[in-house]
Amino acid sequence: MKLSILAMAIAGITFASCQKEVDNNNGTGTANVNFIFKFDSTQVRLNAIGQPSPMPAGNAGQSPRFNSMSSHYVELAPDAFTALGKGAILYRAPEVTTGGANAIDFDNSKFAGNNQVFLSVPVKSFAAGSYSWLRVSLAYQNYNIYVNALGQTIDATLASFIGFNTYLKNYKVKDSTVTVNANKLQGYWGLEGKVSGIGFLTTGQAPPGATTVPNPIFASSPIPQGSCVVTGQFASPLVITGNETKDINIIVSLSTNKSFEWIDVDHNGTYDPNNGDQVIDMGIRGMIPIIQ
Repeated sequence: MKLSILAMAIAGITFASCQKEVDNNNGTGTANVNFIFKFDSTQVRLNAIGQPSPMPAGNAGQSPRFNSMSSHYVELAPDAFTALGKGAILYRAPEVTTGGANAIDFDNSKFAGNNQVFLSVPVKSFAAGSYSWLRVSLAYQNYNIYVNALGQTIDATLASFIGFNTYLKNYKVKDSTVTVNANKLQGYWGLEGKVSGIGFLTTGQAPPGATTVPNPIFASSPIPQGSCVVTGQFASPLVITGNETKDINIIVSLSTNKSFEWIDVDHNGTYDPNNGDQVIDMGIRGMIPIIQ
């Protein structure tokens, strides 16, 4: 769906990627709130309304091994009735209309891996208050999955685009580059691997609306169809006074529990694209923000 998120970026934020350590003595006299990705294959697997989700009959899934991820939008919400865009908006990625409709500008996206900071925001750059919910719109995933082909189990790399709409000039899956020069809606993907030493590269598109985006407060604060704004609740509210002297670290724990899902045409529980297995879902299966 070609809906973007109605939000205003707040000035003065710093987006940091690929930072392996968080320095709590930043030397600037201003504390930061640091958001750190964690990918957890053991975390509860949720559906779109935040309830535990068993694998549907006829489908199969596996838990990907993540290389990197990018986010498109980050917001703190005071309560479950705060409408999208009405909380403290900390980040919104660049967008373009080069491909027609408004879309995420992939060339200007920032990436981070497991246990790495993906966003660092000075506490003085947004309103002091108490925040019970975190919203993170996820845009891109790069991970490894196992693929069966020609009697072999292949460790393949998948580039997965789960943002509402993404403008792509080109992108690298692992070693190979795919040229697109167009917008791609949520659920587009590229897969690279080798069979008997011979490389292959293929692309595909999950059905519209098939990407799972957990939102436990869907009834009081809905998210637009086709976006990937995952919502999670703090165990205790995040309280910001604006006078903090030490950094606050927030672990954004994302459930990757069988998040790569396919229609298992041959009913053998393995992903066999040559046998007609079809990718159906690549959405993150839940989010828990943890204050450290």
